[in-house]
Amino acid sequence: MENIEIIEKIKRIKLLVMDVDGTLTPCTVYYSRDGEEMKRFSLRDGMGIELLHKAGLRTAILTSENSPIVISRATKLKIGSVVVGSRNKTRSLEELSKNLQIPLESIAYIGDDVNDLHAMKIVGLAVCPVDAVESVKEVSHIVLEKKGGKGAVREISEIILKAQNKPITLPENW
Repeated sequence: MENIEIIEKIKRIKLLVMDVDGTLTPCTVYYSRDGEEMKRFSLRDGMGIELLHKAGLRTAILTSENSPIVISRATKLKIGSVVVGSRNKTRSLEELSKNLQIPLESIAYIGDDVNDLHAMKIVGLAVCPVDAVESVKEVSHIVLEKKGGKGAVREISEIILKAQNKPITLPENW
């Protein structure tokens, strides 16, 4: 990453806000024979979130889905703020910024589809997986090399940590 302006944006990040489907998951839904919905999450993305937490950064989930699966995953990862069922991600993001007292320019948002576009335009750092829709890629400051649910969140976690000169390891007794 050579762009000095982007690196300066990354250095200001205090909060990573994540969409779920297509970002933390590979944009697929599984259904059991009984109709139970299931989602697939990357364990490496989870470790990326933990690395951010250990370095003192905050994380949040912002999704239009209203899924108990998302709440379970967020609880396991100790994600501090979880907004489910959002029909206006821009408004939800502004409320999150206000409630956490973190200015929008200190927020990174990772999304992948058209319902993320408006929120991505108001944050300090807009990021998307390589398999995001084209309109999202066009507004993103960073298009990651990894796909959604397959390491994209881990990739942006490491980019943020490196730019902020923070460790990409856990203490031995974590």
